[in-house]
Amino acid sequence: MKILVCIKQVPQKDAPLKLNEAGTWIREDVSYEVNEPDAYALEEALRQKEKHGGEVVVITSGPARAQQVLREALAKGADRAIHLEDPALVALDAGNTAKALAAAIREEQFDLIFTGLQSDDYGYAQTGVILAELLGWPHATIIMQIEKTETGIKVKRELEAGFFQFVDMPLPALLTIQSGINKLRYATMMGIKQAKNKPMRKVTMADVQSVIGENLQRIERLYVPQKTKNTEFIEGSPAEIAKKLVDRLRNEVRVI
Repeated sequence: MKILVCIKQVPQKDAPLKLNEAGTWIREDVSYEVNEPDAYALEEALRQKEKHGGEVVVITSGPARAQQVLREALAKGADRAIHLEDPALVALDAGNTAKALAAAIREEQFDLIFTGLQSDDYGYAQTGVILAELLGWPHATIIMQIEKTETGIKVKRELEAGFFQFVDMPLPALLTIQSGINKLRYATMMGIKQAKNKPMRKVTMADVQSVIGENLQRIERLYVPQKTKNTEFIEGSPAEIAKKLVDRLRNEVRVI
């Protein structure tokens, strides 16, 4: 099978949230890492390749620094990479990001596309399903298990309250992978050395500009919530305190 894995470079989880006066996140002095859900998508793609053979291709969009996550993926076992390289790509919404990805792979013929369930920085969980719609492919989300069948694949989806759903799907298809589906591997020294010689195709903004439109989703500003607290003592007998507390919870806090 030929599998494409979409991965994203995101700020590290402990990166400080520094904002300027316009409410924009200052990212210049922030350390970056691979988006954790995407790491599980990559691992599942590598496992499918080990079971059934084929090729694993990784793709990302962003400035030159984003190449780091592609190199890590190649070191773990991916066969080649595609980099949509331009700082302006970071500002695209999920819809335009999906359009750029679709344009970058229009000459490719993939059987499966994996994405992480969502990104650690914005958490939209939209790019994968929009990409599937643009390609005209069936898709399934929150995938916990994948089995190859004679007619395509059978997937296990995680639902709420401990329930699961099993779905038979034809190929090609797009899946968004749930974190924890597998155990992540480390890159070996041999893999790190081999990654330097694996092909990486670069796609520029000019190559995909024709499909990108105006962002339909825009963050107006970011801010750190102000921490406030107010301690109030309720006096009276135990029965009176209980009655007052229930009244506050029901009519003021509205949690019961």
